[in-house]
Amino acid sequence: MTRSVVIVNGVPASGKSTISRYIVSGLLARDLGAVPLGLDTIKEALYPELGIGDREHNRMLGRASYAAIFNTIAEFPDELVPVVDAWHGFQPRSVLEAHLTAARVSKVIEVWCSVSPEVARRRYLQRDRHPGHPPASYADELKELASKAEAFGDFGPVIKVDAEAPPDDNIVERIFAELRSSTARAT
Repeated sequence: MTRSVVIVNGVPASGKSTISRYIVSGLLARDLGAVPLGLDTIKEALYPELGIGDREHNRMLGRASYAAIFNTIAEFPDELVPVVDAWHGFQPRSVLEAHLTAARVSKVIEVWCSVSPEVARRRYLQRDRHPGHPPASYADELKELASKAEAFGDFGPVIKVDAEAPPDDNIVERIFAELRSSTARAT
């Protein structure tokens, strides 16, 4: 059996969590065992135990949460489809590659949440952030990041989503079709 994963990728405030929930719901409606795994969900659960710190502390918790996600995926039965909501570009590409290999993932579908730099900045300023995340001043840095960020594109098919528009069923249909195809990533 092929172990598949859907990575929902995009800069912070690009709409990944909204798209991820839509994907999980749509795959479950098609009788696929989709499981949501969000980097911020795990990281925010760690704050009460490990504390809120500076930017490097936040990054350390992000790295730990990212590893926890893929260690968890390694224990899943192949029939489950993890939908991983994270800004996958926060670390070198090689880190994701190593996690995918360790989790024995043979098929990756990348959903790229495309958002304009100004929308990412505005959303970041408007969102109710956990105090462990970077402060509002990060919004200007995020705007710059959003102007350069792009999908990995080399782990498998990339489905680009206009994350400024409401999600539509075409996203789920494309993922469903990719999950059913026989192509796998090179390991």
